[in-house]
Amino acid sequence: MDLYEYQARDMFEAHGVPVLGGEVAVTPEEAFAAAQRVGAKSGGVVVVKAQVKTGGRGKAGGVKVAKSPEEAQALAAQILGMDIKGHTVKKVMIAEGAKIAEEYYFGLLLDRTNRTYLAMCSKEGGMDIETLAVEHPEKLARIAVDAIDGLDEAKAREIIAAASFDEADVPALVNVLVTLGDVYAGEDATLVEVNPLVKMEDGQIVALDGKVTLDDNARFRHPEHEVLIDHSVTDPLEVLAIEKSLNYVKLDGNIGIIGNGAGLVMSTLDVVAYAGEEFTARDGSHPRPANFLDIGGGADANVMANGLDVIFEDHQVKAVFVNVFGGITACDQVADGIVKAYEILASHGKSPKPLVVRLDGNNAEKGREILDGAGLPLLERVDTMDGAARRVAELAAAAV
Repeated sequence: MDLYEYQARDMFEAHGVPVLGGEVAVTPEEAFAAAQRVGAKSGGVVVVKAQVKTGGRGKAGGVKVAKSPEEAQALAAQILGMDIKGHTVKKVMIAEGAKIAEEYYFGLLLDRTNRTYLAMCSKEGGMDIETLAVEHPEKLARIAVDAIDGLDEAKAREIIAAASFDEADVPALVNVLVTLGDVYAGEDATLVEVNPLVKMEDGQIVALDGKVTLDDNARFRHPEHEVLIDHSVTDPLEVLAIEKSLNYVKLDGNIGIIGNGAGLVMSTLDVVAYAGEEFTARDGSHPRPANFLDIGGGADANVMANGLDVIFEDHQVKAVFVNVFGGITACDQVADGIVKAYEILASHGKSPKPLVVRLDGNNAEKGREILDGAGLPLLERVDTMDGAARRVAELAAAAV
């Protein structure tokens, strides 16, 4: 889960990372009041910053300096509702103005390839790190951080030395980097980034901007993270899937996909997309996958039923492909789940959608017998993956 900047700022402050004052506002009037409070610490100067989970806010006009509460209110009125790379601005942060001497960059992220963490640091902050990495790679220090040891004082000094900081700034930088490491470990993050990390005119090191990504797989350890979720920008189907503990991602097609195992589901998406090119709907479109839904290796009938319930709620879906290779999940359990899903739909007065099922592997024959004997409406069984993908694409195209 990606955090908004104001959420990252608050998280930093809670861990002791030096930050400047900031308040969030959802109306111009709230921005005026916030600027009065926050600006009192910085001679009336504040920064009005769009809160969206994407980069490039400054270039898009989403970050503006205001020298009075009235100006902050006017700028907030301009920025609220702005579209930045497909993200609508619904909140702004009124941040305390800063007297900046130098801008730096620091990031700590998960390095999956090397099975460790990676710290990146540079004296050239305030610009896109991707641009810096390509155009001036020598200015970006990259230091591996052991996942067990974490970012301690010794590692912080190694990072700072590799980035060639001035000796006078080392003590303050060490403190900030170690504390950011505490944020990373303590919050189960996969990314903690500060750009810019600034040196103020008085020599203080401050995290002026923050980006944090939390590991959803660690959510069970952090019930306090629930309040950080912005359901207003989350697809309602993804919210429903989270409530049902499903591994679901909404896509923009019209064929619902369910499989057991991420690899199988990814392969199914590719096969369905390829098959969809053979068919053209009346509106000229080609059928495409509408979602990624992995019911996992040990899913029972209830999980299967929950998965179908979520997909049937998607009004874009015209047909559904259930592709299961029985292993830990036996195919008869999957078949029972499909039957149960139909019962749930009927009890809620809902109608099913065309459903193509391919079962193979553990207890496949028994699963097929269950489906054949249930006489479920609009359900077809196809024994091969390619054949099933072609058939569901054909059904989806005909339904548009």
